[in-house]
Amino acid sequence: MRIVHLTTYYDSLNNKNVKIKLLKTWLTKEKVFKILKAHNVDFEPFIKNYALNIINHFLIAVKDSNLDNLNEVDDFVNYLKEHDISLVDLYCVCNGLRDSFIEYFNDNNMMKLEIIKELNDISEYSFSKILTKYTHTSEKIVKKLNKNDDIIDKFIIMTKYDLDGNIIDVSQAFCDISGYTKDEILGKSFREVKHPDLDEKILQDIEKSMIDGKTWHGEIKNIDKYGKTYWVEATITPVFDNNGNVLYIDSIRQDITIKKELEEQQSILIEQSKSAAIGEMISMIAHQWRQPLQAVSILIQKLPLTKMQDGVISDELLSQVVEDVGSQLEYMSKTIDDFRDYFLPDKPKEKISIRDLIEKTMDFLGFMLKNDGIKIETKIKDNIYLEIYVNEIIQVFISIIKNARDILVEKSIKNSQIIIEAHKDNSYLNISIEDNAGGIQKEIINKIFEPYFSTKDNKNGTGLGLYMCKTIIEKQSLGSLSVENSDLGAKFIIKLPIS
Repeated sequence: MRIVHLTTYYDSLNNKNVKIKLLKTWLTKEKVFKILKAHNVDFEPFIKNYALNIINHFLIAVKDSNLDNLNEVDDFVNYLKEHDISLVDLYCVCNGLRDSFIEYFNDNNMMKLEIIKELNDISEYSFSKILTKYTHTSEKIVKKLNKNDDIIDKFIIMTKYDLDGNIIDVSQAFCDISGYTKDEILGKSFREVKHPDLDEKILQDIEKSMIDGKTWHGEIKNIDKYGKTYWVEATITPVFDNNGNVLYIDSIRQDITIKKELEEQQSILIEQSKSAAIGEMISMIAHQWRQPLQAVSILIQKLPLTKMQDGVISDELLSQVVEDVGSQLEYMSKTIDDFRDYFLPDKPKEKISIRDLIEKTMDFLGFMLKNDGIKIETKIKDNIYLEIYVNEIIQVFISIIKNARDILVEKSIKNSQIIIEAHKDNSYLNISIEDNAGGIQKEIINKIFEPYFSTKDNKNGTGLGLYMCKTIIEKQSLGSLSVENSDLGAKFIIKLPIS
């Protein structure tokens, strides 16, 4: 089991106050509390001797992906077995712990799709170990599960259809998510619980699969009895008799509502980030064009002034002015080409050296930094080639460097500088971008990658720049982005895989 995204939060999770909060959220959940109370569990020794150890066990997995140390699990399971807690109730208790972690991340605006996936992976792996311990052998597991068919009914969202697509049976889990009782839902067509916005083509594909006796798998947007939207990932499979005729259709579903809501939120953030990036690009074009426009203006004014003084404009002077104006216009045209190329969508990955990547970034920022008196120092130890989405990585570099520039200007730092270093570290290229503005306050350094968090005023900051930088590096580029305070100031560290 590989845990990547959760690991970055280990230090914040491995905190006494956070553990107490997780414990409180876990054990006060209605289902968990009722189960423990019904089995006469004494909460004080249970918390001190077992529950806290299970949270620590969970954190071990977050830190080093290791869940094979079963001492805490053994004690936990033995204690619950002594209180005659069934597998169904044990499942509820374990799920309650996972949900308490999800609530913690959600309450602290740290929730991501990757976080949910890794929490589910740890939870499933842990429960498989607990189940093994609880039943001792694989044969006993099968027997135990056979005796606990209500696990499926309570926790698996299942629907059975006839060949016309009408519902002939559902699990209790389906009733829980849809809001319907079994009596209310039986006999209805599967179309009656789908959301009005669901693409008709998806419904037609499902119906065709039913007719053809084929399995269909995909995501479905549904609506419950009270008009609330929920999403499921469904596998719809025909069940055949001995002669190969379809008897009925089974549908097994997984609730993915949180995942879809996060995807929607992330899509909105990406669009907002693009708008903010366009605004910054326009601002940089203005900086880039200011000098050549001034030069063109001076050159044009030179002609009437010369005629006024000398009475004539020589062919040599006219030729020189035309050549100089053409040179400035060519520079401006190249600037437009650079920016237009930057915003081309769906560009494939390109192979580029880190030195060329930094030079391309400086094409956008060079004039602005020079105008502000900020020195750029590059230390490229290993000029490694990367296979990346060039424009996306340039967007990351621009955002980090421009943030450094803004704070250097705001603080009026003397001898202001930005240092860019690159060196190989095993199969990764480490790139650091460091300024000498004094660093980031300890109180906020852990928040700067959160969406909408900004130290700038509303006019100058959207709070999306660094959030999108982290998203691009971690999701699209499979690398990592972190920040620390150095002796000089803030130091952003980007790790990109070497192709």
